[in-house]
Amino acid sequence: MTWNGQSHSEARPVANCSQTPPFNRGAAYTKSREDSPAVRDRGANGTSPLNYDHIFDQAIQRLHGEGRYRVFIDILRNKGAFPNARCFAGHNGPKPVTVWCSNDYLSMGQHPKVVAAMEEALHDVGAGSGGTRNIGGNTHYHIDLERELADLHGKESALLFTSGYVSNDATLSTLARLLPGCVIFSDELNHASMIAGIRNSNCEKRIFRHNDPAHLEELLAAEDPSVPKLIAFESVYSMDGDVAPIHAFCDLAEKYNALTYIDEVHAVGMYGARGGGISERDEAAHRIDIIEGTMGKAFGVMGGYIAADTRIIDCIRSYAPGFIFTTSLSPVLVAGVLAAVRHLKESSAERDAQQAAAAELKRRFREAGLPVLDTATHIVPLMVGDPVRAKKISDILLAEYGVYVQPINFPTVPRGTERLRFTPGPTHTEEMMAELTAALVEIWDRLELEFRKAA
Repeated sequence: MTWNGQSHSEARPVANCSQTPPFNRGAAYTKSREDSPAVRDRGANGTSPLNYDHIFDQAIQRLHGEGRYRVFIDILRNKGAFPNARCFAGHNGPKPVTVWCSNDYLSMGQHPKVVAAMEEALHDVGAGSGGTRNIGGNTHYHIDLERELADLHGKESALLFTSGYVSNDATLSTLARLLPGCVIFSDELNHASMIAGIRNSNCEKRIFRHNDPAHLEELLAAEDPSVPKLIAFESVYSMDGDVAPIHAFCDLAEKYNALTYIDEVHAVGMYGARGGGISERDEAAHRIDIIEGTMGKAFGVMGGYIAADTRIIDCIRSYAPGFIFTTSLSPVLVAGVLAAVRHLKESSAERDAQQAAAAELKRRFREAGLPVLDTATHIVPLMVGDPVRAKKISDILLAEYGVYVQPINFPTVPRGTERLRFTPGPTHTEEMMAELTAALVEIWDRLELEFRKAA
């Protein structure tokens, strides 16, 4: 079974250095004056020189050889005019671009209420939080936001983290350590942060086929009934845009006495009457023990969180190193998220416009014969199936058309399923969509890529 193209039990960083010489920790190395500082002379025990630069070069060359070396754009978003931005390349000054791959799904990072709240907080309390919450205390903005997030999900309490990655890693690893003999049942396509948390827990794990309740039940039924169990899954899977069968998983959790953990990072703010995510939309939030979310996507700022009953939150707060030993989020950022959450609880205009934009872009791609994956959510993946071609399309779009969309490749998606992932939002116009579609059709023709025949 694989997770995002990696064996779950063998998941490792992209740069796999397993073929490089082992490090001899006991050797006494001295600096070489003839070579790079990263080259060590023969050690006292007679070992061969170890060239660190060569090892690092090999790691990068492997990525180049596979066509998946990643290049990050130098960009500034235009305040109040997103998705318009400026790209800095070469020596000719910034070039205007249209952004099509931002996770700021609802453009809340540009919303006047969010910007104003952050400016007010900056002038009120300054830039930073002053340290960890154990040392600096609970900035009042943090308390207010945790109350709003708990209310959003119908839970007793919530807890803020510095990112969604950290909230998953810290919570899952801590939960499993607190539950003696815990076994975690995890969807095979769960995010890398969930994989990291499960791995760091050192607990037993069982991987069930993606969104497959029957396979999950098979695994649950085979387990000792007295063993603590946790079912971990996402609501919206951000690469394929599909949705978990939440109620089916909750039914199994009740039948086999398991806890439930849902990652709602690509759904909070986006779905439900108040933006509580798929679990709110499907009236399932009360059946989920722990809801995890992010503040860096639909809410437009930065950070992660969990919402649960007070007992669970107190345990994570008290035991999770990722919370205890990390400087808390700047109150300026928290103030911005607070404004976004409060606004989206009351306003559905942004959600409705975003869903309409996603549906319209999918329609245009389909009618043009482009190989769009027809998802049930706001995610619009355009399938390419090759990392080199995906990067080439992305490069042409940016250089010739002023369109920015980042290619998605392994390990984010399995090899052979490389794609461009578009995230149209409420501020993408029909004119932008028409120009994007025409550009993609021209590139598909130029590169002699296969069009999809109309159904």
